[in-house]
Amino acid sequence: MENVVVLIVGAGPAGLATAACLTQLSIPYVIVEREDCSASLWRNRAYDRLKLHLAKEFCELPHMSYPADAPTYIPKALFVKYIDDYIECFNIQPKYLTSVESSTYNSEKKVWSIVAHDMAECKRINFTAKFLVVASGENSAENIPVIPGLQNFPGETIHSSRYKLGKSFSGKSVLVIGSGNSGMEIAYDLATHGVNTSIVVRSPIHVMTKELIRLGMTLAHHLPLNLVDKLLVMGAKFMFGDLSRHGITMPNMGPMMLKSKTGRSAVIDVGTVGLIKKGIIQVQGSISEIMGNIVKFQRGDEISFDAIVFATGYKSTANMWLKNGEGMLNDNGLPTKEYPNHWKGENRLYCAGLARRGLAGIAADAKNIANDIKSVIISMSS
Repeated sequence: MENVVVLIVGAGPAGLATAACLTQLSIPYVIVEREDCSASLWRNRAYDRLKLHLAKEFCELPHMSYPADAPTYIPKALFVKYIDDYIECFNIQPKYLTSVESSTYNSEKKVWSIVAHDMAECKRINFTAKFLVVASGENSAENIPVIPGLQNFPGETIHSSRYKLGKSFSGKSVLVIGSGNSGMEIAYDLATHGVNTSIVVRSPIHVMTKELIRLGMTLAHHLPLNLVDKLLVMGAKFMFGDLSRHGITMPNMGPMMLKSKTGRSAVIDVGTVGLIKKGIIQVQGSISEIMGNIVKFQRGDEISFDAIVFATGYKSTANMWLKNGEGMLNDNGLPTKEYPNHWKGENRLYCAGLARRGLAGIAADAKNIANDIKSVIISMSS
């Protein structure tokens, strides 16, 4: 049995940021991670050309800035180095290959009882913790939608987390399902490597440039969101024109308000729209079924594909191991309370990085959690 003050589950950016903030307040903790490294999503499940979609000033973890000479938009390799430097700076020592199997609150002893599996030693570890932080991420498990006939598709099917580079599909016909940032960027990468590329756009999306989003996030500190949204939509229409004739429609809610209310991000164009306008990338609607290598779309088209890439996001797995957390997380493993009051549950339970607010949201969560734990510890000792 290991008795700890704070147990942090997950050594991605959220868990690491929480650990750093606790360190700054001299609060002891243990951080466990089921993978064999920190930030495994970035190291192992991100495509090669990935850059942070927001400017670096919106993507820093607490108490440590990027190097002065870092580019405005941080590439994958530099972000991973930043994570490594962060771990070294705050002397964070995650227990890797340690998977939490269950966690329950003991109301008599007022502690969390956690059972974990040490995969390296093939043994069970029992923890008791006064405070429990869920930082296992929104992106713990791949989300693959149910499509009739998918199981009989003869070609390659992969989730975006396993996509690396378009040249491995050169000369083939590939369907990308999902039109968020990953899907749009993967479609661009495929098309620029000579792949016959189609993308499924099932719902309205805002398409912006990275400069527009940076402007919007800056203006949001000074102007009402609805006014910022009007400016951004005007800018997007000026930049891209009417995209509805290419199969892309805008949501009724503006991009900043949509992010604030639902966590859904605007798509930041990397050149995909230009290729769609030229007909190099084909936009398709919803799929009705798959028959062999033929994908049938609801509007009637039937097209043959060699491979399918699912850019359909991820889901949280916290509910698989967390009990007595019903007040903080819903059935999808995401916060029940709206941002910015989502991070605190009952019985000294917290969550970091589950509010769909990116790295800026992670930084805010980590600071709030550490400060709250500090105040509880002070009140306990007085």
